[in-house]
Amino acid sequence: MYNIVLIFVCLLLGVLLQNVKRLPVNTYKRLNYIVIYFCLPSLALFYIPKIELDTKLLYPIAVTWISFTVSWLFFSLLGKKYGWSRKLTGCLIMTAGFSNTSFLGFPIIQALYGEEGMKMAILVDQPGTFVVLSTLGIFVATLYSKASSNGVEIAKKILFFPPFIAFLFACFMNLFRFDFHQYIQIGLQKIGSVMTPLAMLSVGLQLHFDRRSKHFKFLGLGLVYKLILTPALIYLLYVVVLDQHSKMIQVSIMEAAMAPMISSSIIAASYGLKPRLSSMMIGFGIPLSFITLVFWYFVANSI
Repeated sequence: MYNIVLIFVCLLLGVLLQNVKRLPVNTYKRLNYIVIYFCLPSLALFYIPKIELDTKLLYPIAVTWISFTVSWLFFSLLGKKYGWSRKLTGCLIMTAGFSNTSFLGFPIIQALYGEEGMKMAILVDQPGTFVVLSTLGIFVATLYSKASSNGVEIAKKILFFPPFIAFLFACFMNLFRFDFHQYIQIGLQKIGSVMTPLAMLSVGLQLHFDRRSKHFKFLGLGLVYKLILTPALIYLLYVVVLDQHSKMIQVSIMEAAMAPMISSSIIAASYGLKPRLSSMMIGFGIPLSFITLVFWYFVANSI
């Protein structure tokens, strides 16, 4: 309960701090830097070596691969049918195809499912969301914009990104059944523990609502896919079709139900894929997700 209250307090504080003129405009970028370069690697190094390898781990890993692929097919078909611009189609694919599995996902999953749930959440995020964003996400953003692709630069960004390096090293540790000394583990856990307040503060600083935009129709469509259809798809596939019933599946459904990912929206905007709509998907998607997540929590815990 404490973690859930902390989420809302830090989110509200971030929104209120937007009105503080003396606060640097790029404060959220500094917070993101700490979360991405310190907290996420620490969490990966703390949790992944402790995970027992099993083929069932493919369920959380596959969540984003499935949701993004379906998003690509869904919005590209609608775009062709209704004659949307390539930038609009690309924007919806990028913003509705990725869940906020770390900044929002980690604090919420930790609050609801504890340490065991966090192990599963990291699998959804690292080999799932992060790898998809760094590969297929960059490819789609390039494909639907006028930017020229550079395979070498994309590969460098993936291979030298600190959370990805930490993820690979943690997998190596898991494979050879190695873990850090207890004192190092405590340090990693302490660094990772500040992720919740910093991440939610960052999200609050970035929340903006554009009431005069002409994109509300597309905003509604994107959020319906992200907040309703995506978790419904994972539930249908994992629970109904594959008949899986475990905490791992519950976490997978909840992570699929998270709000649109901030990083994917930033990438979409940087590639010229309807920047205003990209911002609206975050601004409206995050508050609405707290309502829809309550529904999906009861659905997930009923299996």
